[in-house]
Amino acid sequence: MTPFDPRLTLARPELAARHLQGKIEAARFVDGERYQVLDAQAPVRGAPASDAPLQTEALMGESVTVYEVTEEGFAWGQLDSDGYVGWLTANSLGPPGPPPTHRVSALRTLIFAGPSIKLPPVAAPSLGARLAIVREQDRFAVTAAGGFVPVNHLVPLQSFESDFVAVAERFRGAPYLWGGKTSLGLDCSGLVQVSLQACGLAPPRDTDLQQQLLGTAIEPGTVLGNLRRGDLLFWPGHVAIARDRGTLVHANAFHMMVEIEPAAEAIARIRAGGSEITSVRRV
Repeated sequence: MTPFDPRLTLARPELAARHLQGKIEAARFVDGERYQVLDAQAPVRGAPASDAPLQTEALMGESVTVYEVTEEGFAWGQLDSDGYVGWLTANSLGPPGPPPTHRVSALRTLIFAGPSIKLPPVAAPSLGARLAIVREQDRFAVTAAGGFVPVNHLVPLQSFESDFVAVAERFRGAPYLWGGKTSLGLDCSGLVQVSLQACGLAPPRDTDLQQQLLGTAIEPGTVLGNLRRGDLLFWPGHVAIARDRGTLVHANAFHMMVEIEPAAEAIARIRAGGSEITSVRRV
């Protein structure tokens, strides 16, 4: 059988997606069922346990195809946005509602129960979350579920940013969170992914896949002094975004946040820790 990437393949020894039958070995093959993320963000973990490591996050309005729901309340499925496979809590999902019409364009917004900012918010979706908007009332967009969102925090689904680096810069100071992809916490590849998605692109989730699939390669040895805005610098397990010829923005565990710093300092510090640049990709 052909080897498959477990992050992107709906297969475990005991269960697999029916469309993989004949391509992969499993005890049982099943059809998936489409769901929608209801929570502002839903953790996607590597095992059906609340203390399992976070792999990524699914955002409100995102579609998930589910292939198993356990008695303990965990759903195993695949995110439609980037194909990532993992475990979510079943109560973070619901049947598909009206198709989303808008995306959250602010780092984070609030959904109120009525047309007043004095009301307690009922949810706080992040940049990239998708909402079905049915009308506008005063300064609010009204969702199909009856929530009220500041209209200037939303853009139509097919309206995109033009500079993904500017999007990444807006996250400066957001805490570092392995597997995260919101302003409450995100990692290096999560920052790259959400920033490019805001510009209408569909990048993969993890650094190794981003290194393989994004942009065109540039000779790493000529990096300093030759960077262009939007170049992606890769080390083993890490990626940073060039802002210009001399500075980077990246979510990193040294600062434990998204930070902007001189490229030379970051490269030297990471080299001192034993890692060299493996690739530079021009997006």
